[in-house]
Amino acid sequence: MNFLRNKTILAVTCLLLAESMVFYAYPKTEVIPLSRPLSELPQDINGWHMIQQSEMDAEVQALLKADDTVNRIYRNPEEKTSVSFYAAFFKTQRTGVAPHSPKVCLPGAGWVPSESTYKTIDIPGRGPITVNQYVVARGESKSVVLYWYQNHKRVVANEYAAKVWTVLDAMRYRRSDTSMVRVIVPVANGDIASSETLAAKFVQQVLPTASEYLPR
Repeated sequence: MNFLRNKTILAVTCLLLAESMVFYAYPKTEVIPLSRPLSELPQDINGWHMIQQSEMDAEVQALLKADDTVNRIYRNPEEKTSVSFYAAFFKTQRTGVAPHSPKVCLPGAGWVPSESTYKTIDIPGRGPITVNQYVVARGESKSVVLYWYQNHKRVVANEYAAKVWTVLDAMRYRRSDTSMVRVIVPVANGDIASSETLAAKFVQQVLPTASEYLPR
């Protein structure tokens, strides 16, 4: 039983068990609430103005299998750096479709992750949420990345915890709809701390509005 002492193997085992529970314990009928299209997310939110919107590449979309996505860049005239905002919505995870972790996707695009941690952000009208925060680098360029999983009940940072909550919510509420939200702020002049502060500020100012278009 020494293999159970390996944290990676144990985590993967728990993940597989969770997915098995979803398949066998999931109610036969599922509640799939109506959702507001992410494309209707306002272009202006609390001083942040959309300056660019990109459509998801067909090949990427085929791999991702999200039911809805939004990929934008916002800019606030009071800030020196723009912010990338991405969200992917999934109506159900019953068929095995689930959000892809940025820790997998970004390295595939050439970004090397480092300095991974959790960050707590106080959201007006909601209270504190805990999200993933890490720094990625590609050549001389660096960026701060925040991301999390969000459903109608909670915000979860840890991928494995999100799987467990999916099983519990499926059994209690007959719902498995979820979203993955990602915020990226470029690092200017090597000042990682300022980018971390700006990323958290953006989430505080934008998430209350964005949540109206995510699972509720």
